[in-house]
Amino acid sequence: MLTPDRTRQDAPAAPSPTGTSLRARTSAAAKEHLRPTTLFLLVGGVVFLLDTAMYNLLVFWSPSQGWGAGLMHGTPLTAKLLTIALASCLTYLGNRLLTFADRPRPETTRSIMMFLLVNLIAAGLQLCCLAFSRYVLGLDSVLADNISGTVIGQVVSTSFRYVTYGRLVFPRR
Repeated sequence: MLTPDRTRQDAPAAPSPTGTSLRARTSAAAKEHLRPTTLFLLVGGVVFLLDTAMYNLLVFWSPSQGWGAGLMHGTPLTAKLLTIALASCLTYLGNRLLTFADRPRPETTRSIMMFLLVNLIAAGLQLCCLAFSRYVLGLDSVLADNISGTVIGQVVSTSFRYVTYGRLVFPRR
């Protein structure tokens, strides 16, 4: 039979939040998450518009023929990868300076490495959506590319980024 160690002193237990109402807890959670979520979506929205415009110009606009088959129409994944790379740089700056500005400055090397890892995974998710539409379903129109690669792919990758940025890239410590 095990006996408790009487030489060790346990710290007093923290008061339980049972006295706090559901409304107060919900209000506190909303206050804590509303500002960063709004800023994250604002940064993401601006970068989303830039990404969409750049992709459509590369894939569907030709300087000599106008709209139709653009310079990179035959290589949409490469075009998307280029636009994601530029968008990721802008996203890092926007989120570092706005969304997570209240958090301590991370170790730059670690932060950038985690950011690159998260964005490589997110880019893979977004490219998979575009590749599925292009190469499995055989859809290559402006509408199909924008729905699969830009809208669906962006929703999937942005959700992944939101969850991981706050935990891995810009942690509270």
